[in-house]
Amino acid sequence: MDLVLEAADRHLLTPYVYPAGWPEAEPCRQLLSLFVITNLGALALYLLFGTLSYYFIFDHELKKHPQFLENQVSREIAYALRSLPWISVPTVALFFAEVRGYSKLYDNIEDSPYGWSGVFLSMLSFLFFTDMGIYWIHRGLHHKLFYKRFHKPHHLWKIATPFASHAFHPVDGFMQSLPYHVYPFLFPLHKVTYLGLYIFVNVWTISIHDGDYRVPRLLRHVINGSAHHTDHHLYFDYNYGQYFTLWDKIGGSYKSPTSFEGKGPHDYLRKLREK
Repeated sequence: MDLVLEAADRHLLTPYVYPAGWPEAEPCRQLLSLFVITNLGALALYLLFGTLSYYFIFDHELKKHPQFLENQVSREIAYALRSLPWISVPTVALFFAEVRGYSKLYDNIEDSPYGWSGVFLSMLSFLFFTDMGIYWIHRGLHHKLFYKRFHKPHHLWKIATPFASHAFHPVDGFMQSLPYHVYPFLFPLHKVTYLGLYIFVNVWTISIHDGDYRVPRLLRHVINGSAHHTDHHLYFDYNYGQYFTLWDKIGGSYKSPTSFEGKGPHDYLRKLREK
């Protein structure tokens, strides 16, 4: 995040926003800047990719499903917009620690002990590490001690739209994002790669709520896509994973998506029309 902060300081904050005597490296200024940047960035990613997905990928026929709520889209957006600033508070604390040099993020490819291959391997390890972490955190949030208070609001959306992707209780939203932020404190990661992965995970979160169940046949039971996550919203105790089905299979919570078996929401709507 220090790359974004440096760019913001150089092009906007130092020349146009902050007093000339306020040093760029001063902690309070960095915290304030990170809070604004994090919120604007999260808002931009959510609204931009959520809107694109909603209008160009999401099947609007799903809005006719009996479990699609009245005014659901506006309610999803409103919930997300209320939650994102609160989610950003602990997130900014972790970004601040990165900026102050406590993470293992590095600037140059030469700093990787394995060069470009190390960058590529770190991308794969990031995905597998965060998938594992999110699986167990997500599953833990379904425990009776936490579900009703923190995770149930996200399950209000049985037939989700892309705008449900970030419509979490703040505690739920932060906890499920925690593995993304923990990774660079444990393992070396290129700074630009980290920013790219941060964008990717937000877009992926939107994609598994878009109602588009198309996955290459060979990967249907490997990739945790929208079909899997739709069944998670509908049946609760299955498919907790984020990118892959590995941990659901290990943990005994894998469910073959009903949409792949002709029993999904689209099939239900088709049967309603035939009646």
